[in-house]
Amino acid sequence: MFQNREYRTKSHRQGLTPFIVTVKETDLHIQAESDLSEIALREVLALRGFIETYISIHPQFKTSFIPVEPILPIVPQIVADMIDAGKKAKVGPMAAIAGAIAQHTGQELLKYSSEVIVENGGDIFFKTNSDTIFSIFAGKSPLSMKIGVRIAPQKFNYNSNSEADNSSIKSLSIDKRGMAICTSSGTVGHSISFGKADAATVISKSCSIADAAATALGNIVKKESDIEKAIEFGQNIEGVDGIIIIKGGKLGAWGDVELVKVSP
Repeated sequence: MFQNREYRTKSHRQGLTPFIVTVKETDLHIQAESDLSEIALREVLALRGFIETYISIHPQFKTSFIPVEPILPIVPQIVADMIDAGKKAKVGPMAAIAGAIAQHTGQELLKYSSEVIVENGGDIFFKTNSDTIFSIFAGKSPLSMKIGVRIAPQKFNYNSNSEADNSSIKSLSIDKRGMAICTSSGTVGHSISFGKADAATVISKSCSIADAAATALGNIVKKESDIEKAIEFGQNIEGVDGIIIIKGGKLGAWGDVELVKVSP
C-alpha cells in the first residue's frame, strides 16, 4: 500500500546515511553511519519470517485485539516482545509489530554503527550520541509539526549478551543502548484505531511497548476531554516513560518529556 512519506525528506540527521528497506508491509527509513541496507534487509526478512511462521500456527496472534498467551513454551524473541507489550498495554500483540521490527532491526545495526535511527511508519527506534528532536505529525491539528520532543542521548552501561533468553515470556529483552518514540493516530494513516486522536505519542526504552501503548492511548481519545483519561491510563503501563497526546487544538503531556517549538 502506498503511503505519503514526504516527511522523511525532512528528517535527515547530519553525519548519517539514509536508506530504505521495504519487505511487504514493512517500510523502514533507516539512518546509520554507513549504508547497512543489506544487513537490515536480512534482519527484516528473518523477523518477518519468525512472525509469519508463528501466525501460521497461532492465527489468533494476528487477529486478536486483546492480549494473548503464547501457545509454545519457547517462542522467537520478537514474538515474545509483542505478546508482552500487548499484555502491558492491554491490546493485541499486532499493535506492537511496527515498533518491534524497528527495534530489533535497530539493535542488529548497532553492531555496525554507533548511531542508528529506524522509522517504521511513525514508530521510531533510535540511539544517537547527541540531543535529538522529533517533530509530532498530528494530521489536521493546528499543532501538527509545530511541537517537537527533545531527547538527550542515553548513557547506559551496556553488557552484551548474545543469547537472548526466550525461555520466559515474562522477561522482555530491552537493549538499553536505544530509545523509542511511537505515535498512533485515529485520523492519519491506515493503522487500525478505535479512537480519534490526532496523535498519541509514547516514549519508552522499548519500541514494542511504546507502539502498543500508543495504540491503547489512541483508542481512548475520541474527543479533547478524553486526553486526561488516556494519560491516566498510560501512566500505569509498565515501561512508559513519557506521553504526548494531541486532539484538535489541545495537547496533554506527562512524564519524562521536554517539549520544544519546531520551526516550519
